[in-house]
This record gives sequence, C-alpha cells and structure tokens, in this order.
Amino acid sequence: MGKVAVITDSNSGITQKEAKELGIRVLPMPFYIDGEVYYEDITLTQKEFYERLTDDADISTSQPAPADVMELWEEALQEADEVIYIPMSSGLSGSCQTAMMLA
Repeated sequence: MGKVAVITDSNSGITQKEAKELGIRVLPMPFYIDGEVYYEDITLTQKEFYERLTDDADISTSQPAPADVMELWEEALQEADEVIYIPMSSGLSGSCQTAMMLA
C-alpha cells in the first residue's frame, strides 16, 4: 500500500494547527457574514466568529467550491498515492454529494 493522505473539512473541529501536527489536511468551510465570505480558521478565528454572532450579524454557511476541493486533493496527490476524504455528514450538507461527484 502506498502513502495515503487524509483530508477532512473544518466541521470536524480540527484546527489548521492541529491538522499540521497530525499530518492531515483540513479544508476550511466557507461562511458568509453580512454578505462577505470568510473561511473557518483561515480568515476568521472561532473567537471572532462568536463575537460577530453575538453582534447579531447576518451569518450563513456554504459548502466548499468544487474547485477548492479538487485543488486540495491534487496538492495532496503530489505527496501521496491515495486520498481519503472525510467531509461533513451527507445529512447535514451537500459537501459529501459534491465530493462523490468529483471522485
């Protein structure tokens, strides 16, 4: 068996720092605050998110763009032979369906 890259998304609760320590990759989930896109643990911290939430900001979630998923897979395949991708539950998001279509 060759080298396997493990990828999940930020809904896993794994931070970018923890992912680096674990040797895995975490795809940041996008969300919108007052119409502006942010990426979890990339452009906005959890603390800042909750501050905006208490400020009654208009917040909505989204799934990663297919191009972002593919780019992360392709980067991982530069170093590994296979990718195991564990997205958010199919019952909660379209992310899993998108990943199955891309695979």
